[in-house]
Amino acid sequence: MHTEHAAAIHAPAAHETGGHDEGQQHPIKLYLVVWGWLFVLSTFSYLVDFFGIQGMMRWTLIIVFMMLKAGLIVAIFMHMAWERLALIYAILLPPGAVLFFVATMTVESTYTVGDRIEYFGPTPVTEVTINTSHH
Repeated sequence: MHTEHAAAIHAPAAHETGGHDEGQQHPIKLYLVVWGWLFVLSTFSYLVDFFGIQGMMRWTLIIVFMMLKAGLIVAIFMHMAWERLALIYAILLPPGAVLFFVATMTVESTYTVGDRIEYFGPTPVTEVTINTSHH
């Protein structure tokens, strides 16, 4: 009894450790449920190919399923759901910014190609001749 009281006195409070104990364990059911959702989302992703969905709908569905799976993995298996908001922002905002800028560049590149075609006309196709004679 004396050692339990001494351990409680010297143990840091929950607010000093970021809101969770050092040896915090999550129930195995949580991991099994997440594993089940990952299996279901992967099945949906494969069904997109199985049913032959093409075009933008195919890529939209594949990317949506991929992002959902990545979100589950980061949140649960990498324990991001239990971290402080500042740490979450520090890890997730840079890739989010990169994705935003890539999307912006993609939109801008289409606009630039359109301007080039409008002002300079389509690129002429030139025939390339290869000289096969040996001199």
